[in-house]
Amino acid sequence: MDDLGRRYSAPQTNNRRAIGFVVVVILHIGFFYALTSGLAKTLVDKITGPLETRVIEEIKAEAEAPPPPPPKFQAPPPVFVDMPAVDFNETATSQTIDPNAQAKAAPPPPKADITVPPKQNPRSPITQPEYPTLSRRLGEEGAVILLLAVNEEGRVIEAKVDTTSGFERLDETAVKEALRPRNWKFIPGTVNGKPASMSFKFRVVFKIEK
Repeated sequence: MDDLGRRYSAPQTNNRRAIGFVVVVILHIGFFYALTSGLAKTLVDKITGPLETRVIEEIKAEAEAPPPPPPKFQAPPPVFVDMPAVDFNETATSQTIDPNAQAKAAPPPPKADITVPPKQNPRSPITQPEYPTLSRRLGEEGAVILLLAVNEEGRVIEAKVDTTSGFERLDETAVKEALRPRNWKFIPGTVNGKPASMSFKFRVVFKIEK
């Protein structure tokens, strides 16, 4: 009887093990199928959904919250400038400045010199130069302006042509006549009423009388 009981119990144990193995394989196959078909993703979404929703809601709440009030501005204390002490005494206030004092003290500007040029002396008239013979034959006529330098006595000490007559012979004749000693004498010019040497212009005319 013992051998027979052992013989019948051994196959039953093997059958149970086989059934258990088959069940495990079926479960693995089912889990693998669930992963490939998106079931696992659905489960993950269901698990993570509330967490993500809560995080988004918290971010929105923080964004909608009013900004914190700015810090209170405290104005700096006013700057105090100490004014220097000024002593207003009678001596200082009694001193006045006359704006015209410097103008009054300045000497007046010098007066312009009064100059009177030399002029002909009626008692000693100016002699007319002798007409050059060749110029008369050629019909040369004109007026030459001489620049004369006259000293304090009225004597001509220098003569030169300032404006030509157009003929050299007439110009030279006028210069020689002006420089002849004791020939031309003028009333000397004056500066502030005193005789003085000076230069002036004198006109000599050459004209053939017909």
